[in-house]
Amino acid sequence: MKESQLVTLDATSIADAIQNNQVTSKEVVSTYITHILNTNPSINAMVEDRFDAALHEADELDEMLARGEVKGPLHGVPISVKESLNVAEMKTTGGLEHRQDLISREDAEVIGRLKDAGAIILGKTNTPALCFCQETENKLYGRTNNPWNLNRTAGGSSGGEGALLAVGGAAAGIGSDIGGSIRFPAHFNGIIGFKPGMFTISNDGHFPAVMHELQARMLTVGPMGKSVQDMRMLYKVLSGIPLEQKPLNRFRMEILPNTIGYPLSEKTKQILNQTEFFLKKTFSTKQSIPPYFKDSALIWQEILSMEGSKLIEQEAYNNDRSNVYTSFLKEKLTQRTKVHPYLSWAIMGAKMFRPSRKRIREIESIIEQGDELLKTYLMNRLLIFPVYHSGALAHGQVFKEIFSIRKTFLQYMPYVAYANVWGLPALTIPVGTDENNMPISIQIMSSTGNEDAIFRLGRLIEKKFRGYVHCTNEIAEQSSM
Repeated sequence: MKESQLVTLDATSIADAIQNNQVTSKEVVSTYITHILNTNPSINAMVEDRFDAALHEADELDEMLARGEVKGPLHGVPISVKESLNVAEMKTTGGLEHRQDLISREDAEVIGRLKDAGAIILGKTNTPALCFCQETENKLYGRTNNPWNLNRTAGGSSGGEGALLAVGGAAAGIGSDIGGSIRFPAHFNGIIGFKPGMFTISNDGHFPAVMHELQARMLTVGPMGKSVQDMRMLYKVLSGIPLEQKPLNRFRMEILPNTIGYPLSEKTKQILNQTEFFLKKTFSTKQSIPPYFKDSALIWQEILSMEGSKLIEQEAYNNDRSNVYTSFLKEKLTQRTKVHPYLSWAIMGAKMFRPSRKRIREIESIIEQGDELLKTYLMNRLLIFPVYHSGALAHGQVFKEIFSIRKTFLQYMPYVAYANVWGLPALTIPVGTDENNMPISIQIMSSTGNEDAIFRLGRLIEKKFRGYVHCTNEIAEQSSM
């Protein structure tokens, strides 16, 4: 099998090729390592590798296969993981300089599951500082670039994963999502991403941890990659939950109208219309605004701001006598502080939007009522939303749109915040490109338990429209000129 072909294959296909003796795990891992060394310098996606250990593990798994033993569905398959997940003998820094020498002693629970399934971890990928931004840049590792255009954002906070997978730097990857952190990078980089439903996958070993029980329902670890079939397989590996069969003829497809007053580019509107036209040929389809849609962005921000991000601030300014306001101003003037201004500004925003105790009780009541209502509402519905109002923007623009004192997040975050607030599984699939040839995706959502239907519809849309397209290194090189 040609090396150029291997880096375009998804994890399922590579696992099949290894188990059918078409290629060895050692050959696959070696190919991916070489490819990362060639492509990573321009995008700065992988920030720590374990290449020697990966090659050793590949040898062991090849010997196991020669004895007729298969460790699991990912036997010998190379993957990458987000820097925020603990991997034994690797760093978990959160992009903070004062954590750069901290080595994890044990694996996060999801990493253990991946290893038990036979996966080989190549390395860890970049995030914004403490995963607290939808763009990927920090003081320790620098900025990750979008491989389709190096001058544009890779998104965040799983931006390193999104960029690396776009160039074929791993067969699949693992990210996390508390505010679009899987779906933004999937959308901007043109890969597949799946945010699982709340409490279906363990967050143990994720840094930073959540600080409030309402935040726990919004944060989830999930797979990213090159195909919907990989998302299905990886979700089963990570969760251990068997999927209940849910034929699509039981469901109505409801597409968010593009005329509801939220920003949306003309190209994105066209893609949503094309998707609706395709679905109408086979399924019951209509435009609809689901319950609580217009409230979700504010609730999302308020939940994230509970405790005023106190623990995040303590971690960011560990052993630093400056406070968040002093640091932000000093960084603006000198660019010499240890904390990235994106993080400082986000912490200040959390303080400004911190809800009162009375408001927290109101939110808890809304969540309780909404969970009950949506349980029935989504029983036989699949929701289709855009991810963002456009394709990837220039570096810094997404941050300005979401982290504005004018509360513009209320306009830009509803599309992704909905799945976080209500703990819904959401599958992101590239369906086209904008006028700048940047990928545009849609997301499919429903309630937990309807994952099979989400994946079924995802496969249909993936085959009909763009799906994953491998971004060659030549594209990245041309885009930087």
